[in-house]
Order: sequence, then C-alpha cells, then structure tokens
Amino acid sequence: MNPRKTVLIATSNPGKHKEILSALLPLEGIDFVTLNDLGIKVDVAETGQSYAENALIKAREYFAHSRIPTIAEDSGMEVSALKGELGVQTRYWGAGAEATDEEWLAHFMNRMQHEQDRDARFVCHAVYIDKDGHQSFEGECLGAVTRDIEGPVLPGIPLSAVFKPIGAGLVYSSMGEEEKNKLSHRGKAMKSLRDFLLGS
Repeated sequence: MNPRKTVLIATSNPGKHKEILSALLPLEGIDFVTLNDLGIKVDVAETGQSYAENALIKAREYFAHSRIPTIAEDSGMEVSALKGELGVQTRYWGAGAEATDEEWLAHFMNRMQHEQDRDARFVCHAVYIDKDGHQSFEGECLGAVTRDIEGPVLPGIPLSAVFKPIGAGLVYSSMGEEEKNKLSHRGKAMKSLRDFLLGS
C-alpha cells in the first residue's frame, strides 16, 4: 500500500485555489494543503517574462519553503484590442494589484467600452515540483470579452465574469464546476497535471 502524499497548492488567491482543487479532485492517496496550512507568508516576486517563467519561479520558491511537492501556476488574459497590455501582467494592469476585484473589473470594462474587437484568450501554465525535478502543463481557452458583466465577480478572478469561451452560452463565473473545468485554461492545465499525478 502506497503511503499518502501531501501536496501544496501554492497560491494565496482564493478563486484560483478553488478552481485548482476542483480540477484535481478526486485524487486517491493525495492530501492537498494551502500556504496558510503551512504558515508560509512569503510573497514571491513574479519577475518572469512569460507564464512559464513565473510559474516555475513560484514553484521553486514555495517548494524551498515547504519541502513538499508543490503546485504553482501563472495565468492571464490576452485581449486582441489591448495587445501587449495584459498577459503576464494581467492583475497588475490598469487599476493595479491593490484595487478590489470590482474596481479592477470596472477599470477594465471602461477601457474596453468602445472596442469592437473583443476576441481574447486565457492562458494557464502550471508547474509541479518535487525532489526529483519539475513538470510543466499548459492550457488555453479562446473566447471573447462580453459587453456587460454577465456573472458573479468571484474573489481573485474578476475577469471570469466577462469572459465567454467560444461556443459557450455562459461566462466562466456562471458555469458549473464540471463545465468550467472542461473548457477553461486552468481546468485544461490541471487535467494534464492530474493525469501526470495519477501515473506517477
């Protein structure tokens, strides 16, 4: 019988943590813990130029503090009309990281008010790291920014209220967990990570 494994989900963002856990469970033999569970208060600087670099920076740093297998991710939205403005800097863009979710979203929607091209994509890059090294997983979802806020503004992930995947009838935040996990950038990355954990 294999011993149980404890894995850290290294994010302080409540929305991201809920989505990651939802996409990974159930996983037999693995207990997931949070930064708070371990008393880790470190704020890692995201100095990378890509999602992959930032995810790896966070994974390595939090693994160094926790000394247990760690999952970290970096994600963002890329909007055709705002080329080069969001991406890896999504949460720091516009109203900035100190703004509330509602303030950030209001600034974003005001900026998009007169844009006709509303095509966008969400990207997630996840890293799993343990004593043997690291593995990377990526997911993306193509869609568009809605004209109005069409769903609840979820803590830590405000753009989910205004992003509708191609072919979907609902924005991210109005979807049930199962539907969202199948379509979303984070859900796709975590499915690949989950398949890896099942096979390891």
